[in-house]
Amino acid sequence: MSALAALLMILSGSLHAVVNALVKGGRDKMAARAATDGSSAVVMLPLVAFVPLPNGAWTLLALSTVVHAAYLFALVRAYESGNFSAAYPAVRGVAPVVTAALSVGLIGERVSAADLIGVALIGGSICALVAGRHLSARTLGWCALTGIAVAAYTVVDAAGVRAAPTPASYIVWLFAGMGPVVIATFAVATCGRVFDGMRNAWRPGAIAGALSIGTYGAALYAFSLGPTAPLAALRETGIVTAMLIAAFVFGERIGPARMVTVAGVLAGAVLILVG
Repeated sequence: MSALAALLMILSGSLHAVVNALVKGGRDKMAARAATDGSSAVVMLPLVAFVPLPNGAWTLLALSTVVHAAYLFALVRAYESGNFSAAYPAVRGVAPVVTAALSVGLIGERVSAADLIGVALIGGSICALVAGRHLSARTLGWCALTGIAVAAYTVVDAAGVRAAPTPASYIVWLFAGMGPVVIATFAVATCGRVFDGMRNAWRPGAIAGALSIGTYGAALYAFSLGPTAPLAALRETGIVTAMLIAAFVFGERIGPARMVTVAGVLAGAVLILVG
């Protein structure tokens, strides 16, 4: 694994936590997410004229936009019913383990023993953050569905960014297409009410949209440089940033046990980096 790929993924994870905090902090979370992805699409749409067509990756692009829409819908539902410090770890803990299973089982990627242990340690440590949080069965269900969707789009996008003529081609076309699909999905789910909320959420949505381009754009470029499973797990080190946000922005209590599990995440990252 290249040092650049690892660095991009760690940076991506921290930015991802910030984006999710902006969505969680919004009064209308579905409108906040629609404004976020709509803003990303507005920024990226003009750039389609300057990158190659993603020939060889069209099917993967289409599949990814559908999975992303399902992921974001489930994510919003999870945030509507659970605390950020509990829902975010529940989502992110499932993702690296399922991603590893899919990338090895479907793509046939080879990973080292150290990588597998690191992935398991990161996923298990993150899941441990929800222990004692008493999440409802409804919230847990949405979190599990969201984590599985994260793993699905991660594997699809890792394959897509490698199949496209250039990483920039896939990145630009994905963001340009994802915004309209997400807005349309949320419009149907809310019978059009999401547009009223978007008018009030456009300022934080624009900030989150710009950050989204940075966070997932960095992740996609990293996938063009290295293996899927360990890189996806490294992205989950953003849980450290998420815990800091939960404590200092949302005022949620983060006890010593949570700090121990954060140390487990960092230990897993070290295993992947040196493995």
